Amino acid sequence: MRIQKLPSLLINQIAAGEVVERPASVVKELLENSLDAGATRIDIEIEQGGLKLIKVRDNGHGIAKDDLANALERHATSKIHTLQDLEKVKTLGFRGEALPSIASVSRLRLISFEQNAEHAWAVSEKANAAPTPASHSPGTTIEVKDLFFNVPARRKFMRTEKTEFNHIDNVIKRIALSCPYVQLTVQHNQRSVAHFRAVENQTDMVQRVAAVCGDEFVAHSLQLENEAAGLHLSGWIGLPTFSRSQTDMQFFFVNGRMIRDKLVNHAIRRAYDDVLYHGRHPAFVLHLGMDPALVDVNAHPTKHEVRFRDSRLVHDFLFKSLAQVLSTARAGETVTPAIKELEHSTAATDYTAISMRQPGLGLKVRDAMPAYQSLYASTEVSAADTLSSPPVKDDPESSQSSEIPPLGYALAQLKGIYILAENAAGLVLVDMHAAHERITYEKLKAELAEQNIHTQPLLLPVSVNVSAAEADLAETSIAEFRRYGIELERTAPEQLRIIQIPVLLDRSNAEQLLRDVLADLQALGSSNRIETASNAVLSTMACHGSVRANRHLTLAEMNALLRQMEETERSGQCNHGRPTWIQLSIDELDRLFLRGR
Repeated sequence: MRIQKLPSLLINQIAAGEVVERPASVVKELLENSLDAGATRIDIEIEQGGLKLIKVRDNGHGIAKDDLANALERHATSKIHTLQDLEKVKTLGFRGEALPSIASVSRLRLISFEQNAEHAWAVSEKANAAPTPASHSPGTTIEVKDLFFNVPARRKFMRTEKTEFNHIDNVIKRIALSCPYVQLTVQHNQRSVAHFRAVENQTDMVQRVAAVCGDEFVAHSLQLENEAAGLHLSGWIGLPTFSRSQTDMQFFFVNGRMIRDKLVNHAIRRAYDDVLYHGRHPAFVLHLGMDPALVDVNAHPTKHEVRFRDSRLVHDFLFKSLAQVLSTARAGETVTPAIKELEHSTAATDYTAISMRQPGLGLKVRDAMPAYQSLYASTEVSAADTLSSPPVKDDPESSQSSEIPPLGYALAQLKGIYILAENAAGLVLVDMHAAHERITYEKLKAELAEQNIHTQPLLLPVSVNVSAAEADLAETSIAEFRRYGIELERTAPEQLRIIQIPVLLDRSNAEQLLRDVLADLQALGSSNRIETASNAVLSTMACHGSVRANRHLTLAEMNALLRQMEETERSGQCNHGRPTWIQLSIDELDRLFLRGR
């Protein structure tokens, strides 16, 4: 076969296969063009899930008559001119592929009125078609009709009209969150389905978040803002009790661009360690601002994935920011939409990876090693003494004039499992074992951090066969391993030997732990496998060292537990992510008993 140059139409259709996956892809590209044009109002019309019509109208700065034809040519753009522009992209679109790709698989018409021009001009997808005068207000309208009419193989893979519109709706919601200053209206089959007003103040922003994620998310989320090391993070993170079965409420933006990134997801997931129930997913709306030169947005044709120049810094900044906010959410605190600001501090250097409990890492508490017997002993004491009589000021009968604490005062114990308490809002129910388990666990972690990691040499060093690349990585990460109590040496080009491990993990599968840490270091540049394994042991210790069900507590002991919950970080959930307490307000109780009906 002779080598020949492909026709322009076929080239565009091949490109369309990467850029135009479904109608929602078209909507995304058109909305991003409108935003890059400085639009503050965008009207979207959809028919038959986008297959019949996608029409996007904006009030942006418009396109000059002489540029209209170029707008439909491949790699024609006004957004980059030099390699330096590409290295610090500040716009959402920049490749110049979207419009020609869309035009190659649809019937496209472009109408634009450039500001200060005499009138609008229109051009169609037809090659070399000259612009014609048109009626239009300042801005641009793009009509995309009969999507995939000339690519039947792609059209037959489209889903139902409802499904395709749901994908479009998700795209619009992401844009609504990323660009709150823009007014958006949406019609589907000539029926208005959404109207997002432009945000002018903080109250408007809360309302927009609620319009996309629901009132429940806003009511059960923490708002944050933090800045350090040239990075700025703001947004909302859902409380662990507002976890989801799917990742359907996770919105992360970098410089206004919606992305899906393994490193970002890893950092966020790790921030929810110890507070998220197994198999659940956090909900969040987060905006990360940074120097465009420090992030590569040209890593994927759809621009969903990015690469950070300093991935470890970004990972640690995200983790520390979120973890600090989540740690402040103590039991008894009422969540409000007010901003909870973090301390402005430089990003720390604790680079750790996603927590996963590995098989074989657990220990029987009674068989804990000597170096950690003191920890276990303190746990036993914690169970027997920490619930002693509280100070007089915590006795409701002797402090009538004092302010009622967040969790109130204990009334009774139910079935030896739950504590019933009364606070200013109404009734508080506490799972006493789950609550004390968290208190004990946080105490053990703090004690372990103060004592540093105790290590012990292995009687029989463990040899592990790895790839040459993994051996190189381990050799350059010796300090990282030592930091977590693991001593390694390279004994061959493709072999490592484990000489020393943390005492707390002497019954773990050392070879598997090493392989997991290496995998994390390769993918993310950091790992927290060792910390996670240690925490798993401490969690078991805390569980065995906490007050058990059916143990009778006095009112003084119950009040002491309530006060400790109010002072302990992450005390709203036990070590396994289950809630430790719930609040029933007087209004809720009245509704249960139909009072006032």
